[in-house]
Amino acid sequence: MIPQQAQHKPGPRPGNRRAKNRRIQARETVLRFLFLTGMLAVVMALLVLFIDPLQFYHRPGWYTPVFSKQERYQNPGLAKNFDYDTIIIGTSMTENFLPSEVTRALGGTKTMKLSIEGSTAEEHYKMAKLALETGKPKKVLWGLDYFSLKSSTEEEQETFPDYLYDGKLWNDYRYLFNASVYTQFFVGLGNTLSGGGSDLEHLNNWNGDSVFSKARTAKSYHDQSAGEAYFGINEEDTPLLQERFTTYIERLLTDYPDVEFYFYYPPYSIMRQVAWYNVNPKRYTNQLEMRKWMFERISRHPNAKLYDFQTEASWTFNLDLYKDISHHNQDVNRMIAERIGADDPKYRVTADNVDKLNETLIKQTTSALMSPDGNVYAYEVLVNGEPYSFTKKLVQSDGELFLPAAEVAKALGATINWDAAAKTAALQYGQTRLQMTAGLETAAVGDTNVNMAHPLVIVGGRAMIPLAFAAGQLGLPVSTADQGWYMQLSIEK
Repeated sequence: MIPQQAQHKPGPRPGNRRAKNRRIQARETVLRFLFLTGMLAVVMALLVLFIDPLQFYHRPGWYTPVFSKQERYQNPGLAKNFDYDTIIIGTSMTENFLPSEVTRALGGTKTMKLSIEGSTAEEHYKMAKLALETGKPKKVLWGLDYFSLKSSTEEEQETFPDYLYDGKLWNDYRYLFNASVYTQFFVGLGNTLSGGGSDLEHLNNWNGDSVFSKARTAKSYHDQSAGEAYFGINEEDTPLLQERFTTYIERLLTDYPDVEFYFYYPPYSIMRQVAWYNVNPKRYTNQLEMRKWMFERISRHPNAKLYDFQTEASWTFNLDLYKDISHHNQDVNRMIAERIGADDPKYRVTADNVDKLNETLIKQTTSALMSPDGNVYAYEVLVNGEPYSFTKKLVQSDGELFLPAAEVAKALGATINWDAAAKTAALQYGQTRLQMTAGLETAAVGDTNVNMAHPLVIVGGRAMIPLAFAAGQLGLPVSTADQGWYMQLSIEK
């Protein structure tokens, strides 16, 4: 029997050993990378926690912060870590309040402005609730915009930093690992080294950066009137608006009965109301309904008051106070605070005046006329002591009221003949004949020529003539009376 040769197992090939070593080295490299990355992340988080440029965890003690103008991000830190006993809540309509002026007007020790530009009632709720949960606020000044009751868009919901408002630590990583906070820190550090200081008094106040003029406001009226047509197509119904008010505003009145809430309706220029009335009547009607409904809800709570500044014609008719048809200057904010602080009965909404305030707003809206250079006038026309309405009105720069020639003739009891080729209107009242021609600054009264301040104009295919001039030249008694925000033009025939 032939003995079998001993069998030997082959050893590992050199190539296999090298591959195994590479795998081990790669695994060790990955582990080291993950470890170093984790350590770097921890260091970065601790550094952000220490620097805290948004003052989200604590107030800085060793450098002067530069407050971010991103209100949705900056305000939570202000609410949590700064001293105050009064807060301001609202949209850009409240950004021009000076906290020191609000403190003087409402009393207390210090005011913190927590306004958010372009914000919704849902955002107001989150902001106010975060501040109220600290137990510091004793008073809340709240600008109640109709705009804010709209629904938040999907983009707004996705970009709002809820993690700064929800009180949950686990999702603060979005702040702790945000590289932009370092930029904010270095700006603040440079501010400290240069001797600069932080300024909460004027934070996000745009009064000094804006131009307020009737010319700009008039242009804004024409620009935004065109855009209102789109919003009219997508205007929400009042039950949805009421639900948001109940959920995001009234709820806080119940949850914080020891806090005093001062709500107010902001004084948009009257041309904002006119734009809604003419182009988006559903929004205008909704607003009127909500104005009364919100008062009825607010009045149920003894810790809340409501003030209405939307019918203050000395402001709303003066377009020089505005940078567009909505936003007024800082002086108006100061006067609002002072009138609320004085609990002025002229502006305090009650069960006795809520309907009257709506009626006044309607009357102002339907009678307001803007001249080409941005002056706003309002007229009520009386014929034999009774109000008389016209389908179209326009006003010249000096306030002269123009009305459709055919309607003027009917109101005065005159006959009219219109020569389309000559663009001439001839009115006959009794034995008196008045003839006016488009573009001609003289009128013929019988055989006599009379100078006119403004000639007949044609607007939208309709001849428009000056009412007071026409009535006077036809021999009818004409008188005007200043009724505060409007002129009363009376004609007897």
